[in-house]
Amino acid sequence: MKKHFIIYLFFLLPNFLFSQEKNVSIKYSNVTRKKAIEIVEKNTSFHFYFEDQWLSNDELISGEFSNTSISVVLDAILNNTTINYIIDNNNIILSNGLLISNIITEKYFETTDDKGANKTANLQIVPIYNRQYLNDSKKDTDSIISLGKQSLINTSQTYTLSGYIKDRISGKPEYNITIKVKDKDISTTTDANGYYSFRVPAGINIIETQSLNHQSKTKKIVLYSNGKVDFNLDENVNALKEVVIENKRTKNTASAVAGLTSINVENIKNVPLILGERDIFKVATTLPGIKTAGEGSAGFNVRGGKDDQNLFLLDNASLYNPSHFLGFFSSVNPFTTKTADIYKGSIPAEFGGRLSSVFDIKSKNGNTEKVSGEAGIGPVMSNVTLEIPIVKGKSSLVFGGRASYSDWILKTIKEPELDNSQASFYDLLLKYNHQISKKDDLETSLYYSHDKYSINSDSIYKYSNLLATVKWDHDFNAKNKSSLIITNSQYKFNIDYDSQPEKSFDYGYKINETQFVFKMKYALNEKHLLNYGISSKLYNVEPGFLKPTGSNSVIKDLTLEKEKALESALFFTENYKVNDKFLINLGLRYSFYSALGPSTQNIYQDGQPKSDRTVVDTKTYSNNESIKTYGGFEPRVSARYFILSDLSIKASFDRTYQYMHLLSTNTTQSPMDVWKLSDLNTEPQSSNQFSLGLFKNIIEKSLELSVEGYYKRSKNILDYKVGAELFLNENIETELLQGEGKAYGVEFLIKKEKGSFNGWLSYTYSRALIKLDSRFDTEKINNGQYFPTNYDKPHDFSAILNYKFTKRYSLSTNFVYQTGRPVTFPIGSYDLTGEQFTLYSNRNQYRIPDYYRLDIGLNFEGNHKIKKLAHSFWNLSVYNVLGRNNPYNVYFVTEDKKIKAYKTSIFSVPIPTITYNIKF
Repeated sequence: MKKHFIIYLFFLLPNFLFSQEKNVSIKYSNVTRKKAIEIVEKNTSFHFYFEDQWLSNDELISGEFSNTSISVVLDAILNNTTINYIIDNNNIILSNGLLISNIITEKYFETTDDKGANKTANLQIVPIYNRQYLNDSKKDTDSIISLGKQSLINTSQTYTLSGYIKDRISGKPEYNITIKVKDKDISTTTDANGYYSFRVPAGINIIETQSLNHQSKTKKIVLYSNGKVDFNLDENVNALKEVVIENKRTKNTASAVAGLTSINVENIKNVPLILGERDIFKVATTLPGIKTAGEGSAGFNVRGGKDDQNLFLLDNASLYNPSHFLGFFSSVNPFTTKTADIYKGSIPAEFGGRLSSVFDIKSKNGNTEKVSGEAGIGPVMSNVTLEIPIVKGKSSLVFGGRASYSDWILKTIKEPELDNSQASFYDLLLKYNHQISKKDDLETSLYYSHDKYSINSDSIYKYSNLLATVKWDHDFNAKNKSSLIITNSQYKFNIDYDSQPEKSFDYGYKINETQFVFKMKYALNEKHLLNYGISSKLYNVEPGFLKPTGSNSVIKDLTLEKEKALESALFFTENYKVNDKFLINLGLRYSFYSALGPSTQNIYQDGQPKSDRTVVDTKTYSNNESIKTYGGFEPRVSARYFILSDLSIKASFDRTYQYMHLLSTNTTQSPMDVWKLSDLNTEPQSSNQFSLGLFKNIIEKSLELSVEGYYKRSKNILDYKVGAELFLNENIETELLQGEGKAYGVEFLIKKEKGSFNGWLSYTYSRALIKLDSRFDTEKINNGQYFPTNYDKPHDFSAILNYKFTKRYSLSTNFVYQTGRPVTFPIGSYDLTGEQFTLYSNRNQYRIPDYYRLDIGLNFEGNHKIKKLAHSFWNLSVYNVLGRNNPYNVYFVTEDKKIKAYKTSIFSVPIPTITYNIKF
């Protein structure tokens, strides 16, 4: 046989024109497709033209044909390949993916031998039109890929193209990379795993990526079936910067999700914060709709919700206490964090169990190519992160650790009152990611944080988080992707008191949550993207114990009865593109909750307030016996409509249930607060939220503008009776009240990300009210009327501004103003039976003074040479430049039969700090 081949044929026509075929008798056994073609050519008069690489796989085939049409033989040989063919007399011309006409004459071919002689049977045939086509295509593309083959039978107009986008050097998946079809209004972005999936027209498409930090990658794809194409990008800090910034801005108007805030973790280093430490959550409070009850408070109030109504997820595991040192610092390490998304409006149906928001935080995958890392040192803590390849190109290990040296600082302060003080904390994160195959990825992570402090106290406070996650991603095909997630979360605290031997004790609490999630992503077609799955959580709570320590302690040993419950859910989400202007995101969730034994529940007299005197019976439940079940549908729908190409309107409705409650003895959240599960006497919370907003992008000035309003009604919001006793109360339900909540507000945001002057301005006007009404006076607050919650702050303004003098030097400012939070004041006194009592106002009738603060920071970056050992960053900042003595709380004491008011402040003077970071 003499070898003939054709370099490429890309001549796309809609039909085959068949020449008269000859019958052949052929037999081949356990040979490659190329060898089978050689056998046909050797034993027949046919000559084949193709490129060797099209038939380069090692798959072995067998076949036997007697007096059979040559087309039947070819169909068998080329089955399950992307190869098409035409028959032109004795010439059989193969093509990769495309149908081509058999009307091919000499004018299409340039036929010469090595010496320029006339054509012979040993010629190399190259289509002239195709040679020019290939030359042109190489200018625009990196490669040409065929997926499937064109067929007269297959008339589909679009197919699903999916895959992963990763950094070529580190192997890390790249988040929020735009991938689009060139010259067509078809695009999508990658998720946190670097995965993309979208519908692409059949035929030849030029697919390109756009990224702020990577060079553009372009591939020409001949698509005639669903397929998968991965991209490996090369880093280029300056490449396509404007394109991607524009894409992020257009995402603000294009997405159907309302109330979503994404924090750029890398850029928060420019925001001046307390003691110079980067803090994701502190930056979040400068954005619309997210507040904190006070400086140093551990809780967050999102759109008028309580601080227990926020779900914090770190690599899909629940983080029960997201703060260090009573709320001054975040317990999430920014050096190990990849993405931080906050859902405060349209909460995806896969998330449940909280009413107000979801903080979805994902840690980085490690560098699979080389050792890299980042380190920082500041006045309070040091931070180091290392990324270590395990199997080059496939797996890596991330280690991140932070530790404070607060104890050392306290010892250097010459204050007698602080001689016995101590304060320290640390957190560790270990993450392993492994690409098992092209279809399977495994991620495991382990997180631990620990705090220990005692400020001028006889008690030592300790609390810790422990989280573990295993996540397995599997691609069934181009349309179907699945994730299996198993997590475990533990939170506990202890208080050790040993100042007086006769009263020394150990008090503690613990909650353990184990979760299972299985979810699927299915790209039905170009208009419908489906997400669905199932989740289940098992709660085990140790509500509290008190144990005497030491042989002389007279403290009585007490352990509250454990609580257990199972919370499960089915969820379904459809992203439906009605047309280019109208996009709908429909979410359905059904949650089911069951409080489980062993337990003893009190039965109270009907028509009477719950108290120790109205207990009529107790009921005992055995292990895993259902005590009480709750549940219901949680529909969630949001929609976006383009009024103009850069102006959209969004609307959403969310219904959510929450089966847990946080019991707090303070006006703000504390690490010593305890979680209580819903049971026979405590009902779950529920909420309905409506939102409507306008979103505008001004591309030329790189401005993002938005205004969004919301209205929320809630039921069974937890509060307390006057003088409630929460500490180790075995009948805690007798101290609890459940009422209605109402919250509404409007949020404004102006954001600029491009140019020397950038940052954002945010303003929120909002109200958060609660009504505790009952026919019993002991369960009625403020005469059963709506009154402000203790986190109701109508006006909230933040300005984060950054000015770059050069690429290396910049100035940042952070200004915050908030209305003072509500408090209850004593308004008089009265005598009763010879004793004097204080008369208080209605609950939360007054307010503490307004809060405002200005911070300033100077940022110094090292030179931007690409080839250097490490890149450095200095930050010099001053927290509370104005020295404002902002009140954290107001309290009252009786001295000499007079009521005197005092206020506490956290930072009443400017706090200068300097931090240094290095990245290698």
